[in-house]
Amino acid sequence: MAQRARERARHLLLKRVEEPGARFLHFLRLSPNAVTVIGFIVVVAGAALVAMGHLRIGGLVFLAGSALDLFDGALARLSNRVTRFGAMLDSLLDRLGEAALYLALVLYAIRIDPGSRDLTVHLTILLLALVLSQSVSYLRARGEALGIDSRGGLMTRPERVAILAAGLLLGEATVPLALGFIAFFSLWTLLQRLFHLRRALGTGKTQSLDVN
Repeated sequence: MAQRARERARHLLLKRVEEPGARFLHFLRLSPNAVTVIGFIVVVAGAALVAMGHLRIGGLVFLAGSALDLFDGALARLSNRVTRFGAMLDSLLDRLGEAALYLALVLYAIRIDPGSRDLTVHLTILLLALVLSQSVSYLRARGEALGIDSRGGLMTRPERVAILAAGLLLGEATVPLALGFIAFFSLWTLLQRLFHLRRALGTGKTQSLDVN
């Protein structure tokens, strides 16, 4: 059910947002890889603002940079520039962009009024969110290398980006809640994908993950 709802939302987003945006970027003569790199630079700029204590503006900039990630794939298809290197670069910079924001949150917690929070709890939740979310992405990549579609689950990258941005925009008090939410549902998604891969490898089938 969740997977089918995500696919419907993804199709709507593709038609209403990604394709028009890709046509505009194509008009500007930007390459898909250039859009990927620009989006990463904007995300890192947002992370730097967060590290300096500007949570809300940093969250907006992070969200804007992450939104550019919507367009590089559509632009590659539109301009007939789909390449394996482009896909690898996109995946790599997605991971590095998220890591930059988590690092920024560490620096923020340590530098900006550290006495106002329990650093041990804060950093533990942050580390769990980072490790578990990256493990979810790893399982997708590992599954694809084995010929198994394992893109499903409750907490994928778009959900993480939306929750992180919302936590930043709503202020410091909501950031640990957002991180805890990401950590918990990333663990849930990790187990979903792990059991899906186990079933697929055990039967020798390459079925899609359908979350009910």
